[in-house]
Amino acid sequence: MKLTQEILQSYARLIVRSGANVRPGQAVSLHISVDLAPFARMLTEECYQAGAKKVNVEWSSDEITRLHFQYAEEETLAAVLPWEEAKAKQMVEDLPCRIYIASEDPDALAGISPEKLSNVGRSRAKVLRPYREAIDGRHQWVIAAYPSEKWAKKCFPELPAEEAVARLWDAVLTTVRIDGEQDPVEAWRKHTEFISAKADWLNAQGFRHLRYRSANGTDFTVELIPEARWEGAGAVNALNGAFYIPNMPTEEIFTSPLAGSCEGTLVSTKPLSWNGQLIENFSLRFEKGRAVSCKAEKGQELLEKMLTMDECANMLGEVAMVPKESPVNRCGFLFYETLFDENACCHVALGHGFKEVLPGGNDLTAAQAKERGVNDSIIHVDFMVGSEDLAIDGVKADGTVVPVFREGTWA
Repeated sequence: MKLTQEILQSYARLIVRSGANVRPGQAVSLHISVDLAPFARMLTEECYQAGAKKVNVEWSSDEITRLHFQYAEEETLAAVLPWEEAKAKQMVEDLPCRIYIASEDPDALAGISPEKLSNVGRSRAKVLRPYREAIDGRHQWVIAAYPSEKWAKKCFPELPAEEAVARLWDAVLTTVRIDGEQDPVEAWRKHTEFISAKADWLNAQGFRHLRYRSANGTDFTVELIPEARWEGAGAVNALNGAFYIPNMPTEEIFTSPLAGSCEGTLVSTKPLSWNGQLIENFSLRFEKGRAVSCKAEKGQELLEKMLTMDECANMLGEVAMVPKESPVNRCGFLFYETLFDENACCHVALGHGFKEVLPGGNDLTAAQAKERGVNDSIIHVDFMVGSEDLAIDGVKADGTVVPVFREGTWA
Protein backbone atom coordinates (compact mmCIF):
# COMPACT_ATOMS: atom_id res chain seq x y z
CA MET A 1 0.00 0.00 0.00
CA LYS A 2 1.44 3.36 -1.03
CA LEU A 3 2.08 5.64 1.93
CA THR A 4 0.18 8.90 1.50
CA GLN A 5 -0.50 11.91 3.69
CA GLU A 6 -4.06 10.67 4.04
CA ILE A 7 -2.86 7.30 5.35
CA LEU A 8 -0.40 8.98 7.73
CA GLN A 9 -3.20 11.19 9.00
CA SER A 10 -5.38 8.12 9.54
CA TYR A 11 -2.52 6.47 11.45
CA ALA A 12 -1.96 9.54 13.63
CA ARG A 13 -5.67 9.72 14.39
CA LEU A 14 -5.74 6.01 15.31
CA ILE A 15 -2.80 6.45 17.70
CA VAL A 16 -4.38 9.45 19.41
CA ARG A 17 -8.05 8.44 19.41
CA SER A 18 -7.94 4.64 19.82
CA GLY A 19 -4.46 4.10 21.25
CA ALA A 20 -4.03 6.84 23.84
CA ASN A 21 -7.72 7.83 23.72
CA VAL A 22 -6.87 11.42 24.61
CA ARG A 23 -9.74 13.00 26.54
CA PRO A 24 -10.70 16.70 26.64
CA GLY A 25 -8.65 18.61 29.19
CA GLN A 26 -5.84 16.05 29.46
CA ALA A 27 -2.16 16.89 29.05
CA VAL A 28 -0.16 14.80 26.58
CA SER A 29 3.52 13.83 26.61
CA LEU A 30 4.76 12.84 23.14
CA HIS A 31 8.08 10.96 22.94
CA ILE A 32 9.47 10.94 19.40
CA SER A 33 12.69 11.15 17.38
CA VAL A 34 13.88 14.54 16.15
CA ASP A 35 13.96 12.99 12.68
CA LEU A 36 10.16 12.69 12.74
CA ALA A 37 9.22 16.34 13.24
CA PRO A 38 6.52 16.32 10.51
CA PHE A 39 4.78 13.33 12.11
CA ALA A 40 5.18 14.94 15.54
CA ARG A 41 3.29 17.98 14.22
CA MET A 42 0.58 15.71 12.85
CA LEU A 43 0.19 13.88 16.18
CA THR A 44 0.23 17.12 18.12
CA GLU A 45 -2.60 18.55 16.05
CA GLU A 46 -4.62 15.33 16.43
CA CYS A 47 -4.17 15.57 20.21
CA TYR A 48 -5.41 19.15 20.27
CA GLN A 49 -8.35 18.24 18.08
CA ALA A 50 -9.17 15.51 20.60
CA GLY A 51 -9.30 18.18 23.32
CA ALA A 52 -5.79 18.04 24.83
CA LYS A 53 -5.05 21.08 26.99
CA LYS A 54 -1.28 20.95 26.28
CA VAL A 55 1.04 18.69 24.26
CA ASN A 56 4.63 18.49 25.47
CA VAL A 57 7.11 16.93 23.04
CA GLU A 58 10.09 14.96 24.35
CA TRP A 59 12.62 14.68 21.52
CA SER A 60 15.13 11.83 21.18
CA SER A 61 18.05 10.97 18.88
CA ASP A 62 19.82 7.63 18.43
CA GLU A 63 22.99 9.37 17.28
CA ILE A 64 23.15 11.74 20.24
CA THR A 65 22.37 8.97 22.74
CA ARG A 66 25.26 6.98 21.32
CA LEU A 67 27.58 9.99 21.65
CA HIS A 68 26.59 10.34 25.30
CA PHE A 69 27.63 6.75 25.99
CA GLN A 70 30.80 7.07 23.94
CA TYR A 71 32.14 10.20 25.62
CA ALA A 72 30.40 10.97 28.92
CA GLU A 73 31.46 9.36 32.19
CA GLU A 74 29.25 6.63 33.60
CA GLU A 75 28.65 8.59 36.81
CA THR A 76 27.49 11.60 34.81
CA LEU A 77 25.02 9.60 32.75
CA ALA A 78 23.73 7.71 35.79
CA ALA A 79 22.90 10.86 37.76
CA VAL A 80 19.27 12.02 37.81
CA LEU A 81 19.53 15.80 37.96
CA PRO A 82 17.14 17.88 40.09
CA TRP A 83 15.32 19.24 37.03
CA GLU A 84 14.74 15.69 35.77
CA GLU A 85 13.27 14.63 39.09
CA ALA A 86 11.14 17.78 39.16
CA LYS A 87 9.80 16.86 35.72
CA ALA A 88 8.94 13.38 36.98
CA LYS A 89 7.10 14.90 39.95
CA GLN A 90 5.16 17.13 37.58
CA MET A 91 4.21 14.08 35.54
CA VAL A 92 2.69 12.50 38.67
CA GLU A 93 0.71 15.67 39.25
CA ASP A 94 -0.46 16.09 35.64
CA LEU A 95 -0.94 12.38 34.81
CA PRO A 96 -0.53 13.06 31.07
CA CYS A 97 -1.47 10.69 28.29
CA ARG A 98 1.88 9.41 27.02
CA ILE A 99 2.50 8.60 23.36
CA TYR A 100 5.73 6.85 22.36
CA ILE A 101 6.76 6.53 18.74
CA ALA A 102 9.34 3.78 18.19
CA SER A 103 11.68 4.31 15.26
CA GLU A 104 15.05 3.37 16.70
CA ASP A 105 17.95 1.77 14.87
CA PRO A 106 18.24 -1.73 16.45
CA ASP A 107 22.04 -1.37 16.33
CA ALA A 108 22.12 2.17 17.73
CA LEU A 109 24.29 1.24 20.72
CA ALA A 110 26.21 -1.69 19.21
CA GLY A 111 29.72 -1.83 20.65
CA ILE A 112 28.89 0.20 23.76
CA SER A 113 29.94 -1.50 27.00
CA PRO A 114 27.04 -3.64 28.31
CA GLU A 115 28.25 -2.94 31.84
CA LYS A 116 28.08 0.83 31.30
CA LEU A 117 24.61 0.54 29.79
CA SER A 118 23.27 -1.61 32.61
CA ASN A 119 24.89 0.46 35.38
CA VAL A 120 23.45 3.69 34.01
CA GLY A 121 20.02 2.12 33.54
CA ARG A 122 20.04 0.63 37.03
CA SER A 123 21.05 3.86 38.76
CA ARG A 124 18.51 6.03 36.96
CA ALA A 125 15.69 3.52 37.36
CA LYS A 126 16.14 3.39 41.13
CA VAL A 127 15.62 7.14 41.44
CA LEU A 128 12.78 7.45 38.94
CA ARG A 129 10.93 4.29 39.91
CA PRO A 130 8.69 5.84 42.61
CA TYR A 131 7.32 8.26 40.05
CA ARG A 132 6.64 5.47 37.59
CA GLU A 133 4.77 3.54 40.24
CA ALA A 134 2.76 6.63 41.19
CA ILE A 135 1.22 6.85 37.71
CA ASP A 136 0.64 3.13 37.07
CA GLY A 137 -2.99 2.55 36.19
CA ARG A 138 -3.79 6.25 36.50
CA HIS A 139 -3.06 7.50 33.00
CA GLN A 140 -3.35 6.40 29.36
CA TRP A 141 -0.39 5.52 27.18
CA VAL A 142 0.43 3.94 23.83
CA ILE A 143 3.50 2.78 21.91
CA ALA A 144 3.32 2.80 18.10
CA ALA A 145 5.97 2.80 15.38
CA TYR A 146 7.28 4.90 12.51
CA PRO A 147 9.79 3.15 10.21
CA SER A 148 13.21 4.78 9.95
CA GLU A 149 15.74 4.04 7.21
CA LYS A 150 18.24 2.36 9.58
CA TRP A 151 15.53 0.21 11.12
CA ALA A 152 14.22 -0.77 7.68
CA LYS A 153 17.70 -1.64 6.43
CA LYS A 154 18.22 -3.86 9.48
CA CYS A 155 15.05 -5.76 8.56
CA PHE A 156 15.79 -5.87 4.80
CA PRO A 157 19.57 -5.48 4.29
CA GLU A 158 19.35 -6.79 0.73
CA LEU A 159 16.97 -4.04 -0.43
CA PRO A 160 17.71 -0.44 -1.46
CA ALA A 161 16.89 1.97 1.37
CA GLU A 162 13.74 3.41 -0.20
CA GLU A 163 12.34 -0.03 -0.96
CA ALA A 164 13.22 -1.30 2.52
CA VAL A 165 11.39 1.60 4.16
CA ALA A 166 8.36 1.05 1.92
CA ARG A 167 8.23 -2.64 2.80
CA LEU A 168 8.53 -1.95 6.52
CA TRP A 169 5.77 0.67 6.29
CA ASP A 170 3.53 -1.84 4.57
CA ALA A 171 4.08 -4.31 7.41
CA VAL A 172 3.50 -1.70 10.12
CA LEU A 173 0.25 -0.51 8.57
CA THR A 174 -0.96 -4.07 8.04
CA THR A 175 -0.36 -5.02 11.68
CA VAL A 176 -2.18 -1.92 12.96
CA ARG A 177 -5.11 -2.70 10.67
CA ILE A 178 -4.79 0.19 8.26
CA ASP A 179 -5.30 -1.31 4.81
CA GLY A 180 -7.39 1.27 3.00
CA GLU A 181 -10.40 -1.07 2.89
CA GLN A 182 -11.79 -0.91 6.42
CA ASP A 183 -12.28 1.65 9.15
CA PRO A 184 -9.24 1.17 11.44
CA VAL A 185 -11.17 2.24 14.54
CA GLU A 186 -13.90 -0.33 13.86
CA ALA A 187 -11.28 -2.98 13.04
CA TRP A 188 -9.63 -2.38 16.39
CA ARG A 189 -12.95 -2.56 18.21
CA LYS A 190 -13.57 -6.04 16.76
CA HIS A 191 -9.99 -7.10 17.46
CA THR A 192 -10.10 -6.07 21.12
CA GLU A 193 -13.41 -7.89 21.52
CA PHE A 194 -11.86 -11.10 20.13
CA ILE A 195 -8.88 -10.89 22.47
CA SER A 196 -11.15 -10.16 25.44
CA ALA A 197 -13.15 -13.29 24.66
CA LYS A 198 -9.97 -15.41 24.68
CA ALA A 199 -8.92 -13.82 27.98
CA ASP A 200 -12.33 -14.61 29.45
CA TRP A 201 -11.91 -18.28 28.45
CA LEU A 202 -8.52 -18.48 30.16
CA ASN A 203 -9.89 -16.83 33.28
CA ALA A 204 -12.78 -19.31 33.40
CA GLN A 205 -10.35 -22.26 33.42
CA GLY A 206 -8.70 -21.37 36.72
CA PHE A 207 -5.34 -22.86 35.77
CA ARG A 208 -2.75 -23.22 38.53
CA HIS A 209 0.18 -24.12 36.28
CA LEU A 210 1.24 -23.86 32.64
CA ARG A 211 3.54 -26.39 30.96
CA TYR A 212 5.55 -25.43 27.87
CA ARG A 213 7.13 -27.96 25.49
CA SER A 214 8.95 -27.57 22.16
CA ALA A 215 11.44 -29.62 20.15
CA ASN A 216 13.92 -26.73 20.35
CA GLY A 217 14.60 -27.57 24.01
CA THR A 218 11.89 -25.59 25.79
CA ASP A 219 10.69 -27.69 28.73
CA PHE A 220 9.22 -25.41 31.33
CA THR A 221 6.55 -25.21 34.04
CA VAL A 222 5.31 -22.04 35.72
CA GLU A 223 2.83 -21.54 38.56
CA LEU A 224 0.11 -18.90 38.26
CA ILE A 225 -1.31 -16.62 40.94
CA PRO A 226 -4.80 -18.03 41.71
CA GLU A 227 -6.49 -14.62 41.87
CA ALA A 228 -4.63 -13.04 38.95
CA ARG A 229 -6.58 -12.39 35.74
CA TRP A 230 -5.59 -12.79 32.12
CA GLU A 231 -5.85 -9.54 30.23
CA GLY A 232 -5.23 -8.36 26.69
CA ALA A 233 -5.42 -5.65 24.03
CA GLY A 234 -6.86 -2.80 26.07
CA ALA A 235 -6.61 -1.28 29.51
CA VAL A 236 -8.69 1.15 31.55
CA ASN A 237 -7.49 4.29 33.30
CA ALA A 238 -8.61 3.69 36.89
CA LEU A 239 -9.24 7.40 37.48
CA ASN A 240 -11.40 8.36 34.52
CA GLY A 241 -12.52 5.03 33.06
CA ALA A 242 -10.92 5.74 29.67
CA PHE A 243 -10.29 2.60 27.60
CA TYR A 244 -6.96 2.70 25.77
CA ILE A 245 -4.68 0.36 23.81
CA PRO A 246 -1.10 0.49 25.16
CA ASN A 247 0.55 -1.35 22.26
CA MET A 248 -0.22 -0.93 18.57
CA PRO A 249 0.03 -3.60 17.29
CA THR A 250 -1.04 -6.04 19.98
CA GLU A 251 -2.06 -9.70 19.77
CA GLU A 252 -1.23 -10.89 23.28
CA ILE A 253 -3.22 -12.17 26.23
CA PHE A 254 -1.08 -11.94 29.35
CA THR A 255 -0.88 -12.32 33.09
CA SER A 256 1.76 -12.19 35.80
CA PRO A 257 2.80 -15.61 37.13
CA LEU A 258 3.64 -16.41 40.74
CA ALA A 259 7.12 -14.99 41.29
CA GLY A 260 9.68 -17.58 42.30
CA SER A 261 7.65 -20.58 41.14
CA CYS A 262 8.91 -21.91 37.82
CA GLU A 263 11.26 -24.64 36.70
CA GLY A 264 12.94 -25.73 33.49
CA THR A 265 14.38 -24.33 30.29
CA LEU A 266 13.06 -21.65 27.96
CA VAL A 267 14.59 -21.26 24.51
CA SER A 268 14.14 -17.90 22.82
CA THR A 269 12.85 -18.13 19.25
CA LYS A 270 13.67 -14.57 18.15
CA PRO A 271 16.53 -12.14 18.84
CA LEU A 272 16.06 -9.66 21.67
CA SER A 273 16.95 -5.98 21.30
CA TRP A 274 17.83 -4.54 24.70
CA ASN A 275 19.56 -1.23 25.41
CA GLY A 276 20.16 -0.78 21.69
CA GLN A 277 22.02 -4.08 21.31
CA LEU A 278 21.00 -7.55 20.16
CA ILE A 279 20.96 -10.83 22.09
CA GLU A 280 20.54 -13.78 19.73
CA ASN A 281 19.93 -17.54 19.96
CA PHE A 282 19.72 -17.70 23.73
CA SER A 283 18.19 -19.89 26.41
CA LEU A 284 17.58 -19.61 30.14
CA ARG A 285 17.44 -22.35 32.75
CA PHE A 286 15.24 -21.74 35.79
CA GLU A 287 15.44 -23.32 39.24
CA LYS A 288 13.14 -22.38 42.11
CA GLY A 289 11.77 -19.49 40.11
CA ARG A 290 15.04 -17.86 39.12
CA ALA A 291 17.16 -17.99 35.97
CA VAL A 292 20.30 -19.69 37.26
CA SER A 293 22.14 -19.93 33.93
CA CYS A 294 21.96 -18.54 30.42
CA LYS A 295 23.56 -19.18 27.03
CA ALA A 296 23.59 -16.84 24.05
CA GLU A 297 25.39 -17.10 20.71
CA LYS A 298 25.50 -13.29 20.63
CA GLY A 299 25.16 -10.89 23.54
CA GLN A 300 26.11 -13.28 26.36
CA GLU A 301 27.60 -10.50 28.51
CA LEU A 302 24.59 -8.27 27.92
CA LEU A 303 22.21 -11.07 28.89
CA GLU A 304 24.16 -11.74 32.08
CA LYS A 305 24.04 -8.03 32.98
CA MET A 306 20.28 -7.97 32.40
CA LEU A 307 19.75 -10.85 34.80
CA THR A 308 21.64 -9.02 37.55
CA MET A 309 20.03 -5.59 37.22
CA ASP A 310 18.50 -6.16 40.65
CA GLU A 311 17.64 -9.08 42.93
CA CYS A 312 14.45 -9.96 41.04
CA ALA A 313 15.54 -9.29 37.44
CA ASN A 314 16.13 -13.03 36.94
CA MET A 315 12.50 -13.88 37.78
CA LEU A 316 9.46 -13.77 35.50
CA GLY A 317 6.94 -10.94 35.59
CA GLU A 318 4.78 -11.97 32.63
CA VAL A 319 3.60 -14.90 30.51
CA ALA A 320 1.71 -14.14 27.31
CA MET A 321 -0.21 -16.12 24.69
CA VAL A 322 0.10 -15.17 21.01
CA PRO A 323 -0.93 -17.60 18.23
CA LYS A 324 1.44 -18.13 15.31
CA GLU A 325 -1.18 -16.84 12.83
CA SER A 326 -0.72 -13.35 14.30
CA PRO A 327 -0.57 -10.67 11.57
CA VAL A 328 2.90 -9.78 12.85
CA ASN A 329 4.10 -13.34 12.37
CA ARG A 330 2.47 -13.53 8.93
CA CYS A 331 4.66 -10.64 7.80
CA GLY A 332 7.38 -13.27 7.58
CA PHE A 333 10.39 -11.35 8.89
CA LEU A 334 12.00 -10.25 12.13
CA PHE A 335 11.26 -6.65 13.11
CA TYR A 336 14.13 -6.33 15.62
CA GLU A 337 11.66 -4.33 17.73
CA THR A 338 9.99 -5.89 20.78
CA LEU A 339 6.73 -4.01 20.16
CA PHE A 340 6.29 -6.16 17.04
CA ASP A 341 8.27 -9.32 17.70
CA GLU A 342 6.52 -9.99 21.03
CA ASN A 343 3.24 -9.94 19.11
CA ALA A 344 4.41 -12.56 16.63
CA CYS A 345 4.35 -15.48 19.06
CA CYS A 346 4.11 -16.49 22.71
CA HIS A 347 6.50 -14.71 25.02
CA VAL A 348 7.48 -14.21 28.64
CA ALA A 349 9.10 -11.26 30.39
CA LEU A 350 11.88 -11.06 32.93
CA GLY A 351 11.49 -8.57 35.72
CA HIS A 352 8.59 -6.34 36.72
CA GLY A 353 5.10 -7.85 36.80
CA PHE A 354 1.67 -6.25 36.47
CA LYS A 355 -0.10 -5.46 39.72
CA GLU A 356 -3.22 -4.52 37.73
CA VAL A 357 -3.94 -8.23 37.04
CA LEU A 358 -4.82 -8.60 40.73
CA PRO A 359 -8.22 -7.62 42.11
CA GLY A 360 -7.89 -3.98 43.17
CA GLY A 361 -4.34 -4.08 41.88
CA ASN A 362 -4.15 -0.45 40.85
CA ASP A 363 -4.55 0.57 44.49
CA LEU A 364 -1.70 -1.66 45.68
CA THR A 365 1.85 -0.52 46.31
CA ALA A 366 4.64 -2.46 44.64
CA ALA A 367 5.44 -4.05 48.00
CA GLN A 368 1.83 -5.15 48.50
CA ALA A 369 1.66 -6.62 44.99
CA LYS A 370 4.93 -8.46 45.63
CA GLU A 371 3.46 -9.99 48.79
CA ARG A 372 0.64 -11.37 46.63
CA GLY A 373 3.04 -12.93 44.15
CA VAL A 374 3.76 -10.30 41.48
CA ASN A 375 7.45 -9.92 40.71
CA ASP A 376 9.03 -6.54 41.41
CA SER A 377 12.05 -5.28 39.46
CA ILE A 378 13.42 -2.19 37.72
CA ILE A 379 13.36 -4.02 34.37
CA HIS A 380 10.65 -5.58 32.23
CA VAL A 381 12.15 -7.37 29.24
CA ASP A 382 10.02 -9.47 26.90
CA PHE A 383 11.51 -12.34 24.93
CA MET A 384 9.84 -14.72 22.53
CA VAL A 385 9.41 -18.46 23.10
CA GLY A 386 6.68 -19.30 20.56
CA SER A 387 7.55 -21.85 17.86
CA GLU A 388 5.80 -23.83 15.13
CA ASP A 389 5.44 -26.82 17.45
CA LEU A 390 4.98 -25.11 20.82
CA ALA A 391 2.58 -26.96 23.10
CA ILE A 392 1.16 -25.37 26.24
CA ASP A 393 -0.99 -27.22 28.75
CA GLY A 394 -3.00 -25.65 31.53
CA VAL A 395 -3.15 -27.61 34.79
CA LYS A 396 -6.03 -27.04 37.19
CA ALA A 397 -5.92 -27.35 40.98
CA ASP A 398 -7.36 -30.87 40.83
CA GLY A 399 -4.71 -31.98 38.33
CA THR A 400 -6.92 -31.78 35.24
CA VAL A 401 -4.81 -31.01 32.17
CA VAL A 402 -6.33 -28.85 29.43
CA PRO A 403 -4.57 -28.26 26.09
CA VAL A 404 -4.17 -24.49 25.55
CA PHE A 405 -1.75 -24.38 22.60
CA ARG A 406 -0.83 -27.01 20.05
CA GLU A 407 1.50 -26.49 17.08
CA GLY A 408 2.00 -22.88 18.07
CA THR A 409 -1.67 -21.84 18.19
CA TRP A 410 -4.83 -22.21 20.23
CA ALA A 411 -5.70 -25.86 20.81
